[in-house]
Amino acid sequence: MVINGKGGCGKTTVSTNLAVWYAHEGYAPALFDHDPQTSSTRWLQGRPADLPAIHGVSVQERQSLGVTRSWQLRVPPETRRIIDDTPAGLAGLDIADHVQGADIVLIPVLPSSIDIGAGADFIRDLLLKSGIRRDRHGARVGIIANRIKEHTVALQSLERFLQSLRIPVVARLRDTQSYLHAAEQGQGINELRTRSRAVERELRAWRSLVNWLDKESDDPARP
Repeated sequence: MVINGKGGCGKTTVSTNLAVWYAHEGYAPALFDHDPQTSSTRWLQGRPADLPAIHGVSVQERQSLGVTRSWQLRVPPETRRIIDDTPAGLAGLDIADHVQGADIVLIPVLPSSIDIGAGADFIRDLLLKSGIRRDRHGARVGIIANRIKEHTVALQSLERFLQSLRIPVVARLRDTQSYLHAAEQGQGINELRTRSRAVERELRAWRSLVNWLDKESDDPARP
């Protein structure tokens, strides 16, 4: 579950790139698009057919005549990872409706005073009102510091905020045009043919993120 009540924090970028990564790992991922803007769905529609497949589910689309809701939301039997791209504006009990049943919750946060304040409010609601448990039996929660620029005052403010939380920062993704270039082609950043130093640096961050996700998902101690 990729979620934050603040719009424009990069939920779709994280969701689509995570789906691409799992597609290359052979997990046959399904990408659920809960956003009324259907950004993930439009990205998926522009994805080249010769790239690893990602099953898309546009939750906001109206059901076709004669199609049940459960049939519309089905996933292929080979699917081993489901990524939920959630809409902006979630608060209070709406958060609980979305995170119910999630194994892992990822929260992208941008390095700006507005985003830090909104992120703090959202995390408070997530922990207090959504029913998320913070023990070994509950969903794992991780924060992604997104679109960061090194050696800036905004990043320093974000780092101070993140240090005040008892939630792990599982990735730090930089502000690079590579994500935009990939999205325009229906790709993830790891599918770009041109591998600049900036892209290679981002791929290291993604490897660390996926390692954390897989470690939590495959932990035999979990119920």
